[in-house]
Amino acid sequence: MEIATATASVVEDLVSAGVLRASINLGNPVLAQGTPAEPGGVTVDIAREIGRRLGVPVELLCFDAARKSFEVMASGGADICFLAVEPAREAEVAFTAPYVVIEGVYAVPVDSALGSAADVDRPGVRIGVKHGSAYDLFLSRTLRQATVVRGDEGVDVFRTRGLEVAAGIRQPMTEFVAANAGEVRLIEDRFMEIRQAVGTSRKRAPESVRFLHDVVEELKADGFVADALRRSHRSETLLAPPAHMEG
Repeated sequence: MEIATATASVVEDLVSAGVLRASINLGNPVLAQGTPAEPGGVTVDIAREIGRRLGVPVELLCFDAARKSFEVMASGGADICFLAVEPAREAEVAFTAPYVVIEGVYAVPVDSALGSAADVDRPGVRIGVKHGSAYDLFLSRTLRQATVVRGDEGVDVFRTRGLEVAAGIRQPMTEFVAANAGEVRLIEDRFMEIRQAVGTSRKRAPESVRFLHDVVEELKADGFVADALRRSHRSETLLAPPAHMEG
């Protein structure tokens, strides 16, 4: 595979004051772990590799929610971000193809009559979500009868307000159900695929967006992303397919 290289114009366009500012969402434990002082995970590894390709140091700007990570990107406080592709974000952010695909799933009280993801969208059903998350945005635009209830964490608002459903990412939701065995259960089928991609401002030059796209495709193809997932104890099955195979 041809190595994606950055021209001087791409470096000038993407990099602020000699440092690549990367917005990292520590609120998604599949993609980033650790603390703001010592973050790790696949997004951190990709950010540092993009900085290496650009020949500049990387400043990691860590947040506890995707909403905050998006806001700093949209306001010009970051040069790249790692977020799920969603229409509400695409007005501000130009995304690559995804590097990882994760799943959104529901948890319900163990005695709930809801048995599948399709059962959830009905009158009287309230769904706890993390405010500004990809699944908040998705459910807010696709649900017709159920109601979204936002909080700092979807499972917390689900418990404190006695909601019918909690929504979240499969891996932490599975852990939540295991920790509350006998009280809640997982609805196994997913309600959405969450396509995690690298993003930058729509004000960037097309050449810069293409550079990021090419780097991501290369890192998927050469095993970099799979290796980063394994190092952070995440399944390499989360690796997204090549861009031309999507859909």
